[in-house]
Amino acid sequence: MDEASHSLDRLAAASERLLATATALSDAQAREPSLLPGWTRGHVLTHIARNADGMVNLLSWARTGTETPMYASAESRNADIEAGAGRRAADLAADLRESAARFAAAAAVMPGDAWAARVRALRGPGFPALGVLDRRLSEVEIHRIGPAGTADPPVVVHGQPAELLAWLLGRDGGAGLRVSGQADGAPALPPWR
Repeated sequence: MDEASHSLDRLAAASERLLATATALSDAQAREPSLLPGWTRGHVLTHIARNADGMVNLLSWARTGTETPMYASAESRNADIEAGAGRRAADLAADLRESAARFAAAAAVMPGDAWAARVRALRGPGFPALGVLDRRLSEVEIHRIGPAGTADPPVVVHGQPAELLAWLLGRDGGAGLRVSGQADGAPALPPWR
């Protein structure tokens, strides 16, 4: 299995987990605050959907050679998220499902050599289009909303920045980290790559 296929399989599984959670949200739960300051769960779900569309633009750029920005601007990105955040939970979940399908369809038609084409996100340097897959997986996993109705206290992990980063990237089990809200140490995290 090549690197793109492996990444697409991981992304499909992560997207399904997110969709299952999003589908279970009520309208009231979609309007509840997320862990991101000033954003509701609706903001997060809309952000993930618009991110998929932005990533489709980057795949189109890589496939055709025609520069296609991820977003028209940072302002338009923010306006789209704000405009979509207050929708009903079912509409948020449908948008998430449809945008994930558009992304999967765009990735499926990428010729092998197009994965090496350089693209650029809203900020930062250019990167090979293959990196779009890791960036999308990161967005889906980082912003995944906890299951609706979860009453468990949050697990908080403390430590030195380098130790935390190593644990988050799956390069260390987190034995030296301090954990509250869970008795058996730092949670095991899925590998990023």
